[in-house]
Amino acid sequence: MKPETYTPKLLTVFREGYSAATFRADAIAGLTVAIVALPLAMALGIASGASPDKGLITAVVAGFLISALGGSRVQVGGPTGAFVVVIFNVIASHGYDGLLVATLLAGIILIVAGVLRLGQMIKYIPHPVVTGFTAGIAVIIASSQVKDFLGLAIDKVPADFLPKWQAYLGVLPSASWATIGVGVGALALIIMLRRWSPRLPGFLIAVVASSFAVALLNLPVDTIGSRFPDIPAGLPMPSLPEISFAKINAVLPSAFTIAFLAGIEALLSAVVADGMAGTRHRSNQELIGQGVANISSALFGGLPATGAIARTATNIRSGAKTPVAGMMHAAFLLLFILFGADLMAYVPMAALAAILFMVAWGMSEYQRFLALLRMPNSDRAVLLLTFGLTVLVDLTVAIGVGVTLASLLFMARMAETVEVDGSGRRDPELDAEDLDQRDDLPPGVEVFRIAGPFFFGVAGELLDTLRRLGQSPRVIILRLRLMPLLDASGAQALEEFVEQARLAGAEIILSGVQPQPRPMLDRVGLGETSAKVSHAADYAHAQSLAAELLARK
Repeated sequence: MKPETYTPKLLTVFREGYSAATFRADAIAGLTVAIVALPLAMALGIASGASPDKGLITAVVAGFLISALGGSRVQVGGPTGAFVVVIFNVIASHGYDGLLVATLLAGIILIVAGVLRLGQMIKYIPHPVVTGFTAGIAVIIASSQVKDFLGLAIDKVPADFLPKWQAYLGVLPSASWATIGVGVGALALIIMLRRWSPRLPGFLIAVVASSFAVALLNLPVDTIGSRFPDIPAGLPMPSLPEISFAKINAVLPSAFTIAFLAGIEALLSAVVADGMAGTRHRSNQELIGQGVANISSALFGGLPATGAIARTATNIRSGAKTPVAGMMHAAFLLLFILFGADLMAYVPMAALAAILFMVAWGMSEYQRFLALLRMPNSDRAVLLLTFGLTVLVDLTVAIGVGVTLASLLFMARMAETVEVDGSGRRDPELDAEDLDQRDDLPPGVEVFRIAGPFFFGVAGELLDTLRRLGQSPRVIILRLRLMPLLDASGAQALEEFVEQARLAGAEIILSGVQPQPRPMLDRVGLGETSAKVSHAADYAHAQSLAAELLARK
């Protein structure tokens, strides 16, 4: 085990040297992310069944510690949409104290997972399962905001999906046109700003504009002030929630769900950050940082937290260099809590509903969802089953059933790829694969051989191999004759590998593709007719193609 496995990236950055110019870049990025996170944290706090100040406390406390103690250079953490369903259900069943205990336990579970070096386990979660439950969560979040967006006169909205929509339809005539106007205006403003001025903070602008409109026109709409009249200012003093064995036993399943979601979301976000910033995170230290952050959030009365993909991407695009940017984002939010919390009272609930509609749309990853629907029936079944169970039953059940079904289908696929040959003859093509593949390799050409099934458990290795190369070669040959199986997650990883290599200026040659992977490659646009890659019948053909591609450059 490398000693830096459990070293926060912040310490690594300071050891390398930290300049005033770097701090200036980090501070600007932190301020930009804080502007994005401010309305989002309030909206997520309310959607979770808590209050807007709880979302802000989480963004400050957990956001600071996720950056300070995590294993990523540019990760930004805080409350996220993935937790909304779980938090809402825990509060409804066990009260807010129950949520604090569950968050505390989830933090301990994450630390244990990091110490046991389980950070790499994310690669064993099949792609259709992740896409299915995130799309399901997106549907649930959007559904939960219909009441505030339309201004429906309903005291208590049912928690389950179908009864919730039955209740909405029953009171639809009570919708408020003023509320609908505010919500539609905020939503339209966000969409227009994203399309024509994506660098502007659309969420914050929509909140400010709708708040001014409601105040100036004296519109009869629900606001944070009318819904939550007694919001405290500043950070509370840390304290332990009331803990008993009975409460621990009651919330432990939810704690495992929170820990699972936090780990998945944080490590997915860190992987995305690595691809955008060209860095490499420490997965086990990231889990430990997430664990400490969640324990601290619970002590301050906050919500569960994890790495936030959208805020992390904003951080990178804003010029963040180190974890200090994420820490500065938390510091700027703290200043708002201390000196501007009174302004929250003027924010219309319909505007926050519009923000959460956009969050749900981003979480849905509809393009990836539709792409998986074009995959074989087995992957499609896992996707739709996980999605349906998430929306209609329970998130924990959906994940368990999805992973189990994906594993069983994988074993079935593996059985189909096994061939028994009693002839005793050796395949000369396979003998050639055992030779030194780097003999006579021209300068500027790199070659990788994938031996064995390329499935969800090993899909990330190819991207890690590309990152370890440092400077990208001009041509990359992927030898696939010994790869008998390619599943949906492997195909998505292969597509991402090709895109990243092409961005770096490299051409890709796929050599010796077997029958089973061919239709999977066609579905992700990497088939024989694709302009993104070249195909070669065998390694000798691939070498000659590489020489031709080099000659053209």
